[in-house]
Amino acid sequence: MKYYIMCGGVYHYWKYPKQLSMINDETLIERTVRLLTENGIPKYNIMISANKQLKEILDTDPRFKDLGVFVFTKSNTYDVTEPNVFTGLWTDCFSKRLEPITYLFGDVVYSPEAIKTIVETKTDDIEFFASAPPFASNYCKEWAEPFAFKVVDFWHLRDARIQTELLHYHGAFNRQPIAWEFWQVVKKTEINRIDYTNYTVINDYTCDIDTPEDIYKFEGGSEWLTT
Repeated sequence: MKYYIMCGGVYHYWKYPKQLSMINDETLIERTVRLLTENGIPKYNIMISANKQLKEILDTDPRFKDLGVFVFTKSNTYDVTEPNVFTGLWTDCFSKRLEPITYLFGDVVYSPEAIKTIVETKTDDIEFFASAPPFASNYCKEWAEPFAFKVVDFWHLRDARIQTELLHYHGAFNRQPIAWEFWQVVKKTEINRIDYTNYTVINDYTCDIDTPEDIYKFEGGSEWLTT
């Protein structure tokens, strides 16, 4: 099983790639890599799917020379101009490689328990990991957020991706389809309605960061942030 840290989207309202925001003296990327290795995943099975800007920083900044994982540029049309305003295809994030892959969202602050759950959960198909109400007391948002996909049946992934994009082109979704909409297609559930019971729920402080201010809801701060 490979583990892809998905960092291919472009977020124009951040001064630097938000995956380089700092939590307790390490970037989100470094934190996720560390938690994976602490759960027995060797670094040769961890990859970072990056946009061009992020890859250039990771390749040239000496602070990342010891990251020890492969970083590659993934063609991705997903573009976020401001929070919750996005264009392009979110499904571009998935690899076309025909092998089992766990896709971890690069802008998520994972707890150690969350990574342990993702690594240890078994599936022979596709499994989704996200928060769900009622939320933990230390969760920082008022809505559910997605965290990861574990894909063993890559043919199912391919077919669901094609179906999601066709539905999008025909205007079936209420918004630009992202992780939740993709999961509805995978599970063949009602479009535009989230079922909070049909995936692996992670309910602790694990959450993504949508705005520069979000990072301060966790410990630490970041000199990378736009003021």
